[in-house]
Amino acid sequence: MKRSIKESLVSLSIITTLALTSQFTLADTPTWQDTLNQAKGQTVYFNAWGGADNINDYIQWAADRLEEDYDVTLKHVKLTDASDAVNRVLAEKTAGKNTNGSIDLIWLNGENFRAMKDNALLSGPFSQRLPNYRQYVDENARQSLTQDFGTPVDGMESPWGMAQVIFMHDTQTLPTPPKSIAELLTYAQANPGRITYPEPPQFLGSTFLKQALYELTEDTDLLSQPVDQVNFTTITAPLWEYLDTLHSVAWRNGQTFPSGSEEMIRLLDDQEIDVALSFDVSAASVQIDKGNLADSVRSYVFTQGTIGNTHFLAIPYNSSVKAGAQVVANFMLSPEAQIRKQHPTVWGDLSVLSYNRLSEAEKEQFNDIPRGIATLSIEELGQTLPEPHSSWVSALEKEWRRRYAQ
Repeated sequence: MKRSIKESLVSLSIITTLALTSQFTLADTPTWQDTLNQAKGQTVYFNAWGGADNINDYIQWAADRLEEDYDVTLKHVKLTDASDAVNRVLAEKTAGKNTNGSIDLIWLNGENFRAMKDNALLSGPFSQRLPNYRQYVDENARQSLTQDFGTPVDGMESPWGMAQVIFMHDTQTLPTPPKSIAELLTYAQANPGRITYPEPPQFLGSTFLKQALYELTEDTDLLSQPVDQVNFTTITAPLWEYLDTLHSVAWRNGQTFPSGSEEMIRLLDDQEIDVALSFDVSAASVQIDKGNLADSVRSYVFTQGTIGNTHFLAIPYNSSVKAGAQVVANFMLSPEAQIRKQHPTVWGDLSVLSYNRLSEAEKEQFNDIPRGIATLSIEELGQTLPEPHSSWVSALEKEWRRRYAQ
């Protein structure tokens, strides 16, 4: 049986000098040119979610560019969940494998970052050393650039993109979609079997729980505190009452849940459900372009806003190719890579670069990115709701599974 991050942390007994000092080894490299020289010929094993073909294609494009320009080989190790990679690093540290680790770069945020940072499993700080970070990232532009689900980043991971929950509906069958958690339940009660959400702990399913909790909780400030410092039972009582009612009229009577956004999109296209979710603001445009959704599908957000966050790249403490990993992270922050990633038919991921720090030519390239037939503009995305403290994720998932897992 696969152990959870929490269980692995309990079993991890390491307070070694090596673990602590490994965080500062990158500072020993005096210049970026030295890093480029060291990176030549290195192979970087990049552990990243592999559940979407367009994202996998983008990573392969980046790998081709890195090979061509920097003589760095990027190998995409496709994950179902980032916690799998975190647990592998934990296992390697428990076994005393403090060098030549199997993972060189991880795509992560939230509780996975907190678990690695709290247990000295990260190499760094390194992000402020990256030339593209210094030139293009404005830490004051967005709190999530420096606070990852309530955990200070402290340069231990490099921002890669920004995401926000969006909903999708077919305007031909549902011209006026529900625009709040309360309206979603009202619609489900009037249209049994037409509403669902991904099954936690799939990240979008867990985010749906957080979105619902945010709208159902009177004092949302409590969500920014560690979960063990508040009355979890009292705060979440309205959430479970809501879900009890929703499940009784949900798709397949709440006995089965979609595996993720991709399955929800298929169900929407097959007209089995009326509303799908994604953390990709251009998901609908991408799928319409691929012929997987009707061109009458559109995206929308809730009236009071939806949850958004920044996702990052981090380097494990025991990677043997830290220079190569930094070169990859720096390339991913280049205008070239960020512009391509924001293209709605490539990925549609929102850029972490500050528009005001771009050259006029780079601004023009960003301005020329087609928005996509179903992609919301920054203005249309409206208010971005902050992520709760990362400790809420496992607490919500555990309670959800106790109540509803089959």
